[in-house]
Amino acid sequence: MATITMARETSSAVNTTDVRRARRRQNLTGWLFISPIVVGVVAFQFFPILVSIVASLTDWNGISAPKFVGLKNFSEMFTDDPLFLQTFKNTVYFTLATIPLTIGIGLVLALLCARPIRGVAFFRTAYFAPYVTNVVAIGFVWFWFFQPDNGVINGLLNQLGIHGPQWLSSSSWAMPAVIMVSVWQGIGYPMIILLAGLQGLPSEFFESAKIDGAGAWQRLRFITLPLLTPHFLFLLITQFISSFQVFGLIYVMTKGGPGHATSVYIYNIYQNAFSYGKIGYASAMAWILFAVIAAVTFLQWKLQKRWVFYS
Repeated sequence: MATITMARETSSAVNTTDVRRARRRQNLTGWLFISPIVVGVVAFQFFPILVSIVASLTDWNGISAPKFVGLKNFSEMFTDDPLFLQTFKNTVYFTLATIPLTIGIGLVLALLCARPIRGVAFFRTAYFAPYVTNVVAIGFVWFWFFQPDNGVINGLLNQLGIHGPQWLSSSSWAMPAVIMVSVWQGIGYPMIILLAGLQGLPSEFFESAKIDGAGAWQRLRFITLPLLTPHFLFLLITQFISSFQVFGLIYVMTKGGPGHATSVYIYNIYQNAFSYGKIGYASAMAWILFAVIAAVTFLQWKLQKRWVFYS
């Protein structure tokens, strides 16, 4: 009996060792497969973040040796750089204008495209296409559309007897023009998100509401919109982040002009880093942007309990 017991224990120990070796081989194989991604993330995300943190505390032009200045870059933004506050205000203006328009129009289009009508797939594609179109191409096309003398927009206005403004050359109209293009390009994204939400709503709620005599507006207000609030929360967070980082349209259409009227925060960072050679100052500005986006996102997440309904 003792011999049999020892044999079983020895066999069990051998099996356990074999299992551990097999697991190590499997883990090693898995790590080999994901190693390119890990190396890429470390090299192109974590390392630049670390460099940016260090650079924000220095006076560095990207070529010569950096000079440590502590928090001077951060204090300079709020005390000695009026363009910092102006570009921040321009970004807030752009964000507050584009988010409600983009989500609002996207909701209307989603409600229309949710109907089982003939050819609806074409319209869904047409509305979503600008969102996946290259922003540089869109910027160039709309730049010519907004030309004051031979542009399409003013040409249509002249046909209606309206004298069109200078658009991109006017400090009053340049930002509204960019906002219009941004909304036109971006409405496809909330439309798709909300359309997916509409198609996933339980039909029992609407059937019960119809039986109780609820009209179309009442069903929209008291059933559809509350059930879509998780999608609205997602859109508010993502649209805020993207709007606060707008760059492509500004760079192509206005270059921040006229007179910094359309110069937004990211464009200011770009100019400081690559036009003025102030890498350290631009890095500090980038971390202020990160702090603002993180704070607003955290606030939106905390306030969701007051208005987001999870069915």
